[in-house]
Amino acid sequence: MRVFSPAYITTLVVTVLAATALCVAGRRQRAPGPTRWVLVANGALAVVLLVTSALWLQTTLGDQPFSAATSLPFALCDVAALVAAAALLTRQRLLVELTYFWGLAGSLQSLLTPDLKVGWPSLEFVEYVGAHAAIVCAALFLVVGQRIAPRPHSVIRIWLVTLGYSAVVGGIDALTGGDYMYLRHVPGEWTLLSVLGPWPWYIASAAAVALVLFTALDLPFWKGRRSLVLPPNRSGLGGMAHARRSTCAIPTGQADARSRRPVGQSAGAVGATSVRTMSSGDDPTQVG
Repeated sequence: MRVFSPAYITTLVVTVLAATALCVAGRRQRAPGPTRWVLVANGALAVVLLVTSALWLQTTLGDQPFSAATSLPFALCDVAALVAAAALLTRQRLLVELTYFWGLAGSLQSLLTPDLKVGWPSLEFVEYVGAHAAIVCAALFLVVGQRIAPRPHSVIRIWLVTLGYSAVVGGIDALTGGDYMYLRHVPGEWTLLSVLGPWPWYIASAAAVALVLFTALDLPFWKGRRSLVLPPNRSGLGGMAHARRSTCAIPTGQADARSRRPVGQSAGAVGATSVRTMSSGDDPTQVG
């Protein structure tokens, strides 16, 4: 089968259109919490992920006897589908971060360089394309559409979780003789792993590439985190500069000609201004 057949290209186009529509519609809502349609969309995407996970069981166990080397759901995308479904239903931040980084660094790459040997309309085709596309849509909808931004240090946190999970799967591979997560040899179809060197060096290379990809995916949120650390004040000057000027003032009790407040009170006033500024605006870690 040609990997990028008309049916496969169609699914990629549908994935792009669906993710774009969800993100645009999500960002237009101004309610402080998720609206009813957002919760319905989350539930629908979660159902798609759970159904495709069930199809995985059907395609894996339906036509062949159970084998511990091939029949267990330990591939990263198999786990990512369940994590994404849980993230959609709960909107819990760690699950959203896992969905975002695993979805766009892993599942998206699997869509663009698929390890797929069958075509439409086989169940394996539907399961593979449906699961990976739904993970990507969930990642974008949660973070971009619903503005649930990754928290500070999320890159290193998710990278360490990924390394820990890979170590567990490596042990399972050793016990079962399987090749879950392609830790023993690269897949038959061309993927990014194919250019990262021979075994076992490509595993270290893949870990480094994952860290780079996670960092790139986190870049859009750096500006919002800086505004969290340096909140603006009413005069429009940077919060850090204002705080530095206030703490350097000598608390003599004399009035400051610019602020008409006792100089000794300026540090507390800055703190109060910062609190009011932070409480009046949106969460600066959200996507702008």
